[in-house]
Amino acid sequence: MPYVKAQKSKAYFKRYQVKFKRRREGKTDYRARNRLINQDKNKYNTPKYRFVARFTNKDIVAQIIHASISGDIVLAAAYAHELPRYGLDVGLTNYAAAYCVGLLLARRTLKQLEMDAEYEGNVEATGEDFTVEPAETRRPFRALLDVGLIRTTTGNRVFGVLKGALDGGIDIPHGDKRFAGFNKDSKQLDPEVHRKYIYGGHVAAYMRTLMEDEPEKYQSHFSEYIKRSIEPDTIEGMYKKVHTAIRASPEAKKSEKAPPKEHKRYNLKKLSYEERKAKLIDRLKALNSAAGVDNDSDEDD
Repeated sequence: MPYVKAQKSKAYFKRYQVKFKRRREGKTDYRARNRLINQDKNKYNTPKYRFVARFTNKDIVAQIIHASISGDIVLAAAYAHELPRYGLDVGLTNYAAAYCVGLLLARRTLKQLEMDAEYEGNVEATGEDFTVEPAETRRPFRALLDVGLIRTTTGNRVFGVLKGALDGGIDIPHGDKRFAGFNKDSKQLDPEVHRKYIYGGHVAAYMRTLMEDEPEKYQSHFSEYIKRSIEPDTIEGMYKKVHTAIRASPEAKKSEKAPPKEHKRYNLKKLSYEERKAKLIDRLKALNSAAGVDNDSDEDD
């Protein structure tokens, strides 16, 4: 039998270094993270803030985070599941909802830092690119966009969150070539197309198409819209009211959930030495009394 050379010897495995857990799970790009969190040494430990946007199947998570030796610290956060409080009960993961979450986080952060009066941002969304200008007193709050492992394609919802934060008054370095409505041939952003996405126009157009071509599919796809009497013509007005409500009261509201119920215990509770000793004495007394022995006379003897 021919000799087969061992490709990975004992020496190889002695030198092998396991990658970080979140790298093994495919959750964190550490090359990108290092460039986002490394601060200049002449900034004297000033926090370097990241504007983090993440999507789940039913929710949108936006956070302002800065890194420390002990771990990441969240300055403020906003979620799509908060939007029903502002009048948006449906479509909580589309581009228009992403804009609302970004706007909510921006106004909440500035309110927390007492900068909301100085930096109102872009009060009415027009779809045009907007960058906050520095005021005379304090510089605008700056954060860097952190998209994680999301593929940054043109029109991605993460840029809806970005646009909401920009209009909310946060300074985030960016370009306009990834917003919905950017034309790669003319290399220009079409504000009308972008405005349509911000106010849910693309959803309204799809609703109209299904109403005409596939009424049954429309009934199933937009059942929640139908239940709340939301029609294609009323969607833009609904989002305008949501934006106004967010600006009026961006503060986080404490959860009103009932405290968790105490679970029934099926296994016996572990007793301490003193408890076991007392239990044994009680059993002996019970046995003695059943046998007709006087416990007090035994103790006196």
